Amino acid sequence: MIRAWPIVPVVALASSILSAQQPIFSSGIDLVQVGVTVVDKEGRLVTDLTADDFELLEDGKPQDVRYFSRGLESDAEMMPLHLGLLFDASGSMEQGGRFAKTAAIKFLNTITYAEDITLVDFDTEVRVARYGQSDFPRLVERIRNQGATGMTALYDALGVYLDGAFAQDGRKVLLLYTDGADTRSRMPFTDTADLVKASDVTVYAVGFQKHLSARVRRTQRMRLEQLVEITGGKCYFPDSEDDLDEIYEEIANELNARYSLGFVSTNDRSDGTWRRVEVKMQSARPELSRTDIRTRQGYFAAYDETEANGR
Repeated sequence: MIRAWPIVPVVALASSILSAQQPIFSSGIDLVQVGVTVVDKEGRLVTDLTADDFELLEDGKPQDVRYFSRGLESDAEMMPLHLGLLFDASGSMEQGGRFAKTAAIKFLNTITYAEDITLVDFDTEVRVARYGQSDFPRLVERIRNQGATGMTALYDALGVYLDGAFAQDGRKVLLLYTDGADTRSRMPFTDTADLVKASDVTVYAVGFQKHLSARVRRTQRMRLEQLVEITGGKCYFPDSEDDLDEIYEEIANELNARYSLGFVSTNDRSDGTWRRVEVKMQSARPELSRTDIRTRQGYFAAYDETEANGR
């Protein structure tokens, strides 16, 4: 079933977005889920690790891994994957738009294990709809029929998506395609970063920025990288539309190689505080002495007003 929200002006969304940015959850968190990507010194994905190969820390204190899986497809029935696509449809993205749409559709067609796909396309306005796998043809039609016009409400669009993702259980991955140059949003970048930090979404961003000036390109690239780094995802900055197929294939491979670790925090206080999470290698295998580990930086604990105030 498709759940669609009508086209509405960004200004009408501003109050709901801003009210959603408090990084505090009102319900208890039992199992903290952490997505982990491991790359060896040659830049290859490491896909054969076990739970014993990882050391998991919260605020510097060791945590027991209670849940472990390899690849998002392996246990999709037990822990569903919710996939999001934020697609920049503003006038600045007109060049190469048809190729970009085709590449995105090909990517989405490979992630058949996603329970649903949320499409947010944005220009001066933000439009959002959620599709099940059986509705894929309608999703394709929606993407292909997008025009390229107006300004770029990137941060508002990201806020709208994350606001809806809060209510979804399971793992959440967002693919963002944009030039990164926000020219319209009511929500500033700092508030957007806070909202990303409070979410449990992993973000992959494709920043197509070749038409931007060098100064603007540096600023927007830095901002995209900052948003993505919070979540443990990755940024790509292609020089040509021809690179998109390869990038999407790399993202699909990474999702299939991604580990999921779950733990119950030894800190049982519901004080709404930020808990920093670290994942380290403790494998004795010599070829894993140098690895790059990507995961989200932490999470906000559940919040109970009485407990937080020490009563």
